[in-house]
Amino acid sequence: MPPRTPPPATPPDTDPFRQLVSQRVAQLRRQRRWTLEQLAAASGVSRSMLSQIERGRASPTIAVAHRIAQAMELSLAELVQTPDAPSSLQVIRADDRAYHYRSEPGCRIRTLSPLHLEKDVEFYELSLGPGKALRSAPHFQGTREFLTIQKGRARIVCGRQTSDLRRGDSAHYRADVEHAIENIGPSDLLAFLIVTYASS
Repeated sequence: MPPRTPPPATPPDTDPFRQLVSQRVAQLRRQRRWTLEQLAAASGVSRSMLSQIERGRASPTIAVAHRIAQAMELSLAELVQTPDAPSSLQVIRADDRAYHYRSEPGCRIRTLSPLHLEKDVEFYELSLGPGKALRSAPHFQGTREFLTIQKGRARIVCGRQTSDLRRGDSAHYRADVEHAIENIGPSDLLAFLIVTYASS
């Protein structure tokens, strides 16, 4: 019997955002001498999820990263801040994977906000294929979203209210209730989304 060929090695994680967050969360937790259980209790994020984040096996959503930052009494920007972060001019390239928070068939979300900037506002480019939708659970109390349609047709669902939008239309609505953005047109939907958080 010929010798078995060993399975190919798993390629190293090349997602810059995932690498940055995993390193920062582990570093900050160790500085505070917290266990994973203590951070989980303070943030409301499960121990298993925190473990995956620290090992670079999971990339946290904005909501999860925000919870971790709050538990550590940091802003989201401070959580992902690095010592050599640019301070004067920063360009976000369209193909920079660090800014692709979600990229899958039919749905792409790309942040247009510098990760290292102190902010209570986040700016995104959203692309949805025909028939696709972005459905969200309630965000933190006081969070609002502002959506502008660049191409296509969308239906906004906010709690029990709905409204249809066309190119050039804008809407703002509560995001601390269940909400959704649906593509109701025959072609791709392209929109710009601004998320604002209530001041703590």
